[in-house]
Amino acid sequence: MVGTAARSCRATRTGLLLALSATLMLAACGHKNPYYDPAKPHHTPEGFRNNYLDRKPDGLLKWQWQRITQGLPKPPANNYAFPIVRPDVVALHANKTDTTATWIGHATVLLQVQGTNVLTDPIWSKRASPLSFMGPKRHVPPPMDMNELPHIDVVLISHNHYDHLDRATVEQLNKQDGGPPLFLVPLGIKPWLNDLGITNVKELDWWESASQGSLNFHLVPVQHWSARSLTDRQETLWGGWTMHTNKDTATPFSVFFAGDTGFSKDFEDIATRFGSFDLALIPIGAYAPRWFMQTQHVDPADAVKIHQTIKSAYSIGVHWGTFEMADESLDEPPLALAEARKKAGVADQAFVALKHGETVRFDKNGAVIP
Repeated sequence: MVGTAARSCRATRTGLLLALSATLMLAACGHKNPYYDPAKPHHTPEGFRNNYLDRKPDGLLKWQWQRITQGLPKPPANNYAFPIVRPDVVALHANKTDTTATWIGHATVLLQVQGTNVLTDPIWSKRASPLSFMGPKRHVPPPMDMNELPHIDVVLISHNHYDHLDRATVEQLNKQDGGPPLFLVPLGIKPWLNDLGITNVKELDWWESASQGSLNFHLVPVQHWSARSLTDRQETLWGGWTMHTNKDTATPFSVFFAGDTGFSKDFEDIATRFGSFDLALIPIGAYAPRWFMQTQHVDPADAVKIHQTIKSAYSIGVHWGTFEMADESLDEPPLALAEARKKAGVADQAFVALKHGETVRFDKNGAVIP
């Protein structure tokens, strides 16, 4: 029975792969970029491109065929028994002055800085997919319900992939008590949000900025891509985010959120522009196989290089342990991160992988409180 079920599953996946191939071959190239500025090299008449990668990420069909034939991804050694820390919901609601970072899971982090609550790439759904019955499923539940969140002031979206821009989550955030948050998004995502009735949106191009309260945000270039269907690849922009307190504040603090990215010279450009960061949220998962993922997803060794390049005082590894997005097991990234730190001479406490729901607090000088 097990063998029959496995063969049936492989046959289904093979059929889906063939359908995907046919759709990609039939996809038209008639999209016109309404934001096109020929003076900006990352703009194209059809959409956008990376600064330091001439080609679009490719090899999807080959990778999916390997997954079918090799039975990937491999399950984690811990059998999905990840430890979960219950956040102190009362303290998060009451906090108006302390700087904190709480890892919800995947690329979702709740940041509290000078009384402003910021949420990165929020997803509470059970699947990172347009379908409720298919696509990457959540293996670790959110450590807190959405209705337990403090009032969210700003939502940062890095790009439009389903594991970073979740429709059900942003719709619920838009209906929160006390009014909707400000959604900061890359070019091209605002119309999609507007169609959902989400109107408190500001979209930015690379290096453009926006402010909320005492915080200043910049959309910065990273090496990735966008797509929400089989035919709209790179039609909307992607990027990372920086967040800085006002220069005249008595307790300055800075954050870099990478979103999704491969390693590129973009991080040298970011360091040149901003100098250093108190906190960085850097992906460490969804990196295998390297022949396919290298241009779009860093592995832990590359993540450590980002940490060093942007001169981050303290980094948190995100984008792991929640959804199976690649071929490595869900519990592998923290182990690989420990090896990468050691090889690079980075202190263990300078770049960490938190437990789901764990909160880190920072003192008035931007240092982590033990």
